[in-house]
Amino acid sequence: MSSKTVAVGSSIGLHARPAGVIAEAVADSGVAVTLAVADGEPVDAGSALLIMTLGATQGTEVIIETADEATLEKIAGLVAADLDA
Repeated sequence: MSSKTVAVGSSIGLHARPAGVIAEAVADSGVAVTLAVADGEPVDAGSALLIMTLGATQGTEVIIETADEATLEKIAGLVAADLDA
């Protein structure tokens, strides 16, 4: 498994809209991806609801883990982007 840590870029954190975009990208990838905050339990990134339970606000570091490098980079880019813009 590969992992990458990125800071949340969305201005109000991983709420419904960014979580939905990320979950959809994970579902489209067809591979398992988890997201976690420091000292937190990983959640299935294919579920917008579980992503929202992280409570990740703008600037919070999120650890992304998956077996597919291309998917890792794509999801990392989405987490780091301001999906509210």
